[in-house]
Amino acid sequence: MRENAFVLIFERIFHEDSVEELLSTARECGDLEITPEVERMFRGVEGNRAVIDETISAHLKKWTMSRISKVSLAILRLGVWEIFFCDDVEDDIVVSECVRLATDYAYEDDVSFINGVLGSIVRDKIAGAGDKAAGGKE
Repeated sequence: MRENAFVLIFERIFHEDSVEELLSTARECGDLEITPEVERMFRGVEGNRAVIDETISAHLKKWTMSRISKVSLAILRLGVWEIFFCDDVEDDIVVSECVRLATDYAYEDDVSFINGVLGSIVRDKIAGAGDKAAGGKE
């Protein structure tokens, strides 16, 4: 499921086709199983891409978005969407699953990069939730 969503997100980087067109093409080809969950993930990433990219960019150290490989970018986008917009899976599992995708599809150096960026995002999310919780107690 996550892998199929990743493939669609990766494809979208190279094509200006609409989300509908990419989903239709993927269904016609039959190479990917487009379940409702895969579609939800793909639409979720595409619908929130500006916020997702801002989040990724804010957690890059000595990097720019343009330097990230397309495979890594697709994995990071999926991971950030799951971390912030999907409550179905715990954040540490999301990071682990994204690292697994990177192990299968990205360069070896990209695996630790993806782990580091997503780990930083999760830590900031937890710190922000802690700040909000502390602020609510006052």
